Amino acid sequence: MNTLAKQWAIGLLGAAICVAMLGLGLWQMRVFESKEHDSAAATAALPPVPLSTLVGADGGYGGAYGHAVSVEGRFLPDQQVRVVGADGVVRVLTAFLLDDGRVLPVVRGTVPSGDGVLPQPPAGRVGVSGVLLPTEEASDTPSTPGTMGSVRLPALAQAWPQQLLPGFVTLSAAEATSQGLGAAAVVLPTGEGSFTNIGYALQWWVFAAFGAFMTIRFVRAIGRQGTLGTLSDQEEA
Repeated sequence: MNTLAKQWAIGLLGAAICVAMLGLGLWQMRVFESKEHDSAAATAALPPVPLSTLVGADGGYGGAYGHAVSVEGRFLPDQQVRVVGADGVVRVLTAFLLDDGRVLPVVRGTVPSGDGVLPQPPAGRVGVSGVLLPTEEASDTPSTPGTMGSVRLPALAQAWPQQLLPGFVTLSAAEATSQGLGAAAVVLPTGEGSFTNIGYALQWWVFAAFGAFMTIRFVRAIGRQGTLGTLSDQEEA
């Protein structure tokens, strides 16, 4: 086998091994993401706990986001907002007044995009339950008066006079239906995946980088040996 053929053989073999290692690393990352999703879904499926029990020492909710919570108070029907997503889904966001005077934004459910009048929330003191979520990222969807592109708590704090809690709740499908609304999808916060899988992914990618480095060195070494052999043959001639 001549020098060029040897270089191609080593190069192709090294490339195949590196691609396989990269694939194994990506597979480990998918396993990590799957475990994160399963962990978040399992947390959200737990029985609701009183919202007041999840407040941290700093007054925030920290790791409580993604938990199912229950809370009592009354809806403020004059403080409702349409949250129009990029996909056209319209969520109904209503202020929920707690006993301490603070307001919890509550996504009660969804309505068809063409609906002009929003369904009124239940009157009087009620208890509700749903998943506690952090403020959403700003949306590029254009908004009109009375609408938002996402549930942005800083924006709500400027529009609603009461002090807001540092989070919002999306009601369960059963509660949304009982209020004449469609169920709103919940984007769960990141759960806890296995960091062992991240370690394995990084390990495979390090191996792939080392394999690429060694492949290049072997190809160059074979090239140098071929050059030296050619020069030696010429000298002998």
